[in-house]
Amino acid sequence: LKETALKEDLKFYFMNPCEKYRARRQIPWKLALQILKILMVTTQLIFFGLSNQLVVSFKEENTIAFKHLFLKGYSGVDEDDYSCSIYTQQDAYDSIFYVINQYKQLKNISLGTLGYDHEGSGLKICKQQYKKGTMLPANDTLNIDVSTETECIFFKPQELAGKKAELKLNSSFFNLEFYRLIQVEISFKLKGIALQTIHARELPDCYAFQNTITFNNRAHSGKIKIYFDSDTDIQECKDWHIFGSVLQKNTQYILVFDGFVILSCVASLILCTRSIVLALRLQKRFVNFFLEKYKRRVCHADRLEFINGWYVLVIISDVMTIIGSILKMEIKAKNLTSYDVCSILLGTSTLFVWVGVIRYLGYFQTYNVLILTMQASLPKVLRFCCCAGMIYLGYTFCGWIVLGPYHEKFEDLNTVAECLFSLVNGDDMFATFAQIQQKSTLVWVFSRLYLYSFISLFIYMILSLFIALITDSYDTIKKYQQGGFPVTDLHEFLKDHGSIGYRKERTSMPFICCC
Repeated sequence: LKETALKEDLKFYFMNPCEKYRARRQIPWKLALQILKILMVTTQLIFFGLSNQLVVSFKEENTIAFKHLFLKGYSGVDEDDYSCSIYTQQDAYDSIFYVINQYKQLKNISLGTLGYDHEGSGLKICKQQYKKGTMLPANDTLNIDVSTETECIFFKPQELAGKKAELKLNSSFFNLEFYRLIQVEISFKLKGIALQTIHARELPDCYAFQNTITFNNRAHSGKIKIYFDSDTDIQECKDWHIFGSVLQKNTQYILVFDGFVILSCVASLILCTRSIVLALRLQKRFVNFFLEKYKRRVCHADRLEFINGWYVLVIISDVMTIIGSILKMEIKAKNLTSYDVCSILLGTSTLFVWVGVIRYLGYFQTYNVLILTMQASLPKVLRFCCCAGMIYLGYTFCGWIVLGPYHEKFEDLNTVAECLFSLVNGDDMFATFAQIQQKSTLVWVFSRLYLYSFISLFIYMILSLFIALITDSYDTIKKYQQGGFPVTDLHEFLKDHGSIGYRKERTSMPFICCC
């Protein structure tokens, strides 16, 4: 009786939701809840994405506006990783004073809703330079102290129009000795309000822009690169009054919808956690019974049969959705401004929810091939990638150290890794060959040997072997589906057990099982 009861419980556990309904009339609540959750979570993500899109566009458009406002002669397109460059001393002085003058007249020239940050230090200008020394390039003579010193000057917004500001502008601080100048850094903070969210029936956000303009003269090559960096921080509006019932009602409706999403995820979390707990109890019963009757332990593979990885994935997704939804509600109510954290949580949870759909497709043999092939090939693929990764890292370091001075795609390790990965996928090959500078014949010949050997090795050999591993696993799964999968102790234990005690009526099935 104990063995029969155990076999019936095991057989019932490994049934799909529709088979469980036919056997014991157990309604597939988890299946119905997962389908409902997919719809709700996806709808929630779309709403948040549209709202986040307004935030991103506001940041980007303000950054472009700042470059046109504060960088003299800015063309509208960055030259490289820096915004623009200057080549004469007069251009350097003009560019620095241009920033000060534009900051002074900001309210009269800006088209945006911008204002000064009166709580901060205002406009801050710092110059970093080597200590006193002499340099005579004509005589190949250099006498300089490489230790650096930094000197700063501040301009408050309210004093820019006064005599105090004029005295500072005429001070010796602005007498730059370019042979020992390393960089000049101008930083200031501005505040703004995004009103475009009102058109999307959302409450507006308040922004703080920490702008930094750096005149980089570290190379002392006759070219000063000008970098513009703007760090945007979304802050709570301290005092706001918005009139319009539609805006308030729209916010309330979305908050209520987010509340329903949290409730559905909590219900899904409880059901999946309960299923895992029951599965572990059933595993313990089976292991103890097997040890008691057959005097041997159950293999590791059979133990893992009881751990449903899909439930673990759903639990992780539910936890992330709950936390993300709470953050989204706080952002919607303008109590928090953690857009990045919220987008990561909601985006990853939605990814897991849609990946979890594969579980239900796996109940059909024709759809189950993908899952089984991935399970069978994953260990071999990981071992293969470890070996191939060693070769890849070798090529990465070699290309960086040899080709870095002659090719922009090999200037740093991260760029080299991205360039080589694109070559493996057949992208941008001709440009990579053509852009190598022909200043050194030895390096040019080495670059050809390097690129030809890498492309031949990875595309024709390593990539082909990688595909062959997956193809081999696919062929194995197809043979198993035709001739039967290998029988384990668990399958042998359940093989001769019939369907005693289960009802087989197929009438009055739920619509979801019928589908």
